[in-house]
Order: sequence, then C-alpha cells, then structure tokens
Amino acid sequence: MLALRSKAFMRSSPAAARRWASTAADKDNFKVVVVGAGSGGLTVANQIYNRFKSAGKALNKGDIAILDAAEYHYYQVTLVGAGLKAKDETRRRLDSLIPSHLAHIPENVKTFEPKSSSVTTASGRKITYENLVVATGLQINWSTIPGLEKALADPASGVSSIYSYNTCDKVWRDVDALRSGKAIFTQPAGVIKCAGAPQKIMWMAWDRYQRTGRGDTVSVDFYTGMPSMFSVKKYSDALNALRQERGVGGHFAHNLVGVNADAHKATFKTADGTVDVDYTLLHVSPPMGPLDVLKGSPISDEAGWVSVDKATLRHTSADLGNVWAIGDCSSLPTSKTAAAITAQAPVLTENLFSVVDTGRVAGAEYDGYTSCPLLTGYGKLMLAEFKYGLEPQESFSNVFGDQAIPRSAFYYLKKDFFPYVYWNYMVKGTWFGSKGFSRPTFGQ
Repeated sequence: MLALRSKAFMRSSPAAARRWASTAADKDNFKVVVVGAGSGGLTVANQIYNRFKSAGKALNKGDIAILDAAEYHYYQVTLVGAGLKAKDETRRRLDSLIPSHLAHIPENVKTFEPKSSSVTTASGRKITYENLVVATGLQINWSTIPGLEKALADPASGVSSIYSYNTCDKVWRDVDALRSGKAIFTQPAGVIKCAGAPQKIMWMAWDRYQRTGRGDTVSVDFYTGMPSMFSVKKYSDALNALRQERGVGGHFAHNLVGVNADAHKATFKTADGTVDVDYTLLHVSPPMGPLDVLKGSPISDEAGWVSVDKATLRHTSADLGNVWAIGDCSSLPTSKTAAAITAQAPVLTENLFSVVDTGRVAGAEYDGYTSCPLLTGYGKLMLAEFKYGLEPQESFSNVFGDQAIPRSAFYYLKKDFFPYVYWNYMVKGTWFGSKGFSRPTFGQ
C-alpha cells in the first residue's frame, strides 16, 4: 500500500470516510482539487462527485474545486477544418459546463507543492487539497518551428492547422480555395494529441478534390516524422494501402523544422540532413509536449509528464499517494485522445473513492484503451480502437466486421453522435465510452 500524506487518507473505516465527506471545505482548502477543465478534468470531477453520492457519502457543495482560467472549452475542431461544422459549434463557455456543486477557481496553477498538499496559482493564491487530480492536458509548441506562427497569421500564406481554434477555419478556406498545386500535410515526431488527426484532414482534403474535379490538378503528400502511417500495425497497414491506392505521397521520418511563407517552402529534417519542399498548401501539425508548469515539477517524470501507475492512475511515488493524473498530461503509455478519458476516468474515480473509503486502492485497472476515429473521406471512417501493447480492442467488430475497413456508420458516429454525447453526457460524468451510460464496476 502506498503511503499517504494527508491524514484524511490514513483513515480506513467507512465512518472515517463519512467524516471526510461531511466536513465543509474552507475557502482555499478542498477535499479534491482538479487542475484543468478539459475533457479529463470535467469528466473526472463530475464522476468523483457522483461516485461519493451514489455510495451514500455525498460530498458537500464546493468540496471539489476545478482550477482553470480558460474562458472556453473546445471539442472537435477537426470537423471545422473539414467543412463539416461551423466554428462556433465546437466551443462553449467553460463556466456553463461546471455545475454549481463544483467550485470553479478561474486561475491556472503556477507551482505544485505536494509536500504541503497544495498548489499556488498565477495570482499567488495558495490552494490546499486532500486529493489532487492533474488534468492539464498538453501544450502545443508553435514557436519551435521557425516561421510557423508568422505563416499562420498570414491569410495568403497557404499555411494552416486544425490544432488551434483560431486557425481551424483557415484550414477549410485554404483547402476549398486550392485549385491546383501541391498540398502537403505534416505530422511531427513524438507524442501529439490525437495522433490520427494530421491525416484525417489530409484524407478529407483529398476526397474534396476528387469530388470537385481537382484530383488531377492537386497532388497530396503526407510528411511525417514517424516511421509509419499509424502506431498500430493493423491500422497502419490499412492506411498505407489506402495511401498507395489513392496516389498520396508518403514521406516517413521527415520532421518539419521550418516554414518560409514568402517562398512557400517547408524544411524537413531527415536522417541525412534537411530538405526543402515547395508547397502550395501546407497543413501543419506542430510539435507538442508537457506544459511548462509541469516540467521539472515534483510530481512529474524527467520528460515532464505526471508520473502515474499505468493501471491505477495514482502517482508512482509512495510519498505522493494523494496525487493522481488523467489524460494528456499523464505518463500513461497510450495515445492521448478524448476516448482514452472515457476509460481512464472511471478507474481513477473508483481508486480514489476506495482509498478514501477503505484506505486502499480498489481493483480498478486501466488497460490502456483508446480510440482514434480516422476520417478517410466524406461518409467514411476507420475506427481504430486499441489498448496497451498497441493491440486492437474493437467494440463493433462483431456487428460491423473489421474496423480497419472504413464505414459510413462510423463516420456518423464521429460527426453527429460523439459530439452530442460529449456535450450532453461525457463532460457531465455520465458517459463511459465503450460501456455507454453504465458506470463500470470493478472487483475489489
């Protein structure tokens, strides 16, 4: 059993857990502090509250606090770049998504101080906790590619990216306006949010050109810093076959390191040096990594990810047993997607509840499940689902057959069903991914 810092976590009886739940939180002292109000933060904060309530040990209003200074919450901006959604459909005011029984502190964390079970915000406010759940997401490192930010701000540059709300509509404008030339789509080496997204927009652009009679005048090329089309061999093989069938160029181990918008040239680093490539349209998926606030912090590993057990989502350090992490900011060795959150949140929730209730982690284990709905064109989608070890774990193969085959049913799941479920259920803590509306149960 991991040692626990907070005295509240040393209690092992149900009666003690009830006392833990019944004490009203002080202004800056909370039972649970969730840092970050993205997909992971909103989902797990609501699930924790609901779990205690369902056990008859409801927390008081304001016992759980969410720290995030963002004004808006975003989801599915990829669909904007493909011309499938209006930009304003993909965001909502953050304060409208946080229920009144959860405290919202509209500030970001500046420092983590686990020895005192506290965090300090950017304004200098000290917030203490008995449980800390880190759900900050990752950061997009736009400035690490010279010339990229300038090119994105230039409406005539031909450079765009679906990875920003500010530029996702520029993607569609550039794709739709291109009549001839060379369209290049990039993916960086290393960890990124939704690793299939860089080629989702490529496939949608390719299909757009075919449907509008531009297939012979626009060439499409995929430049990726990775060694293959996708991390899971089954889906990678299928995507590479699709690439070859459609005449899309594949350039592997090519990492974008520079953009010259004036000359319309992109510079890629390869094993043999660098190469300059002319482009007419350039869609960039920029490098990503852990937030600066996490790099070098006492809760993070050497790379800057919050170091948690890959099964329990509890911190790997015995001295930090009241620290947990979920989603993109964590060290979990799986793809960083919203679908992964649906499998992670119930596990973290159950283990946190069990530690408070009984003093020990429950039998809840995360198997690394994640999903990447890969758009391959208008009306078609390949639904990649897999777990640790890059092993396929498909939910619909018994009904639809092999999920490496793009299908229209999967397309409408992503385009219509998933956004509906996300806004109405997932961020409220009542959607459990492949389990639907049924909260998973775990053996003790």
